Amino acid sequence: MSTTIAFIGLGIMGLPMAKNLVNAGFTVRGYNRSPQKAQDLAAAGGQAAGTIAEAVDGADVIITMVPDSPDVEDVLTREDGILAHAKSGAYWIDNSTIRPDVAKNLSAQAAQRGLKPLDAPVSGGEAGAINGALSIMVGGEQADFDAVSDVFAAIGTTIVLVGPSGSGQTVKAANQLIVAGNIELLAEAVVFLEAYGVETTSALQVLGGGLAGSKVLDQKGQKMLDRSFEPGFRLALHHKDMGIVTAAAREAGVAIPLGSAVAQLVASTVQQGNGGLDHSGLLTVVEALSGKNQS
Repeated sequence: MSTTIAFIGLGIMGLPMAKNLVNAGFTVRGYNRSPQKAQDLAAAGGQAAGTIAEAVDGADVIITMVPDSPDVEDVLTREDGILAHAKSGAYWIDNSTIRPDVAKNLSAQAAQRGLKPLDAPVSGGEAGAINGALSIMVGGEQADFDAVSDVFAAIGTTIVLVGPSGSGQTVKAANQLIVAGNIELLAEAVVFLEAYGVETTSALQVLGGGLAGSKVLDQKGQKMLDRSFEPGFRLALHHKDMGIVTAAAREAGVAIPLGSAVAQLVASTVQQGNGGLDHSGLLTVVEALSGKNQS
C-alpha cells in the first residue's frame, strides 16, 4: 500500500494499534512524548519521528491517540502540531476519548485548514488493540469514512459511522457509562460471593453462560478474583471518561442516577491513590465499603 500514516500517541492502546497498521502494509511514522515508544514501533517495522511535525509531514492519514481533550487540542494546534504541518486533504482520525463538544470544535478547525476529520474513539481495551479487534464508533462525513475504511479494518472489527462530527465521542461516552456500571456490579458480585465462601471461579463460569454474561465478566472477572490489576485501561482514564458522560448528560437534561453513583465510586478509587490500576480495581473500593481487607 502507498498510504502513509502518522500515528501520534503510542501508549497502551496506541502502540499495538500502530503495529497492526504496519502489519497491514501501511507506512507508519509514530511520535510519542516518550521517545522509546517510537523506537518500539520502529523495531516492529514502522518509523520513529522525533516531532509531530516530522510525523505528519506528507502523511495521507493522521491518527491521534492521546489521553484527554487538552492533549488532542495541543497536538492539533501547537506550533509544531498537526494543523501547522499536515498536508491539505489529509484525513485526521482521532481515536482518543474526549468531550463531544471539543471534538466538534476541533473537527471544525481541522476542516477549515483543509483536513478531513473523523472522531473515532475505540472500545475493547488493550486486548482489543493487540488483536486488532476494537469496536470503533465514528463521527464525520460518509465519504471520508469510506475513504479510510482499510485503515479502520486494520485495527478494528466493529466499525460504524454513527453520525456527524462529535457523534463518535457521544457514543463512546455511553460505552464508558455501560462498562463502568458493569464493572461496579461485577465487583459487588465477587465480594458477595466470596463472603459466602462460594467457589468463585466456578460461579463466574456459570454466570457467564447466562443473562449475566458479558465481555466485562469474561475479561475482568478473573482479574478481580486474582486481585491482578495491571492496567489494560487505567482507572484514572475511566474517571476522566465518567466526567465526560456526567457533564454531557447534564447538558442534555438527561438523568443518569446509577451512572452518577458509579462515577463517584470511580472517583473515590482514584482519590485513594489507585488511579494507576486497571478499572477492574474498582473492586478495591467495594471491599473497603464492605469492611474487607484490601489486597
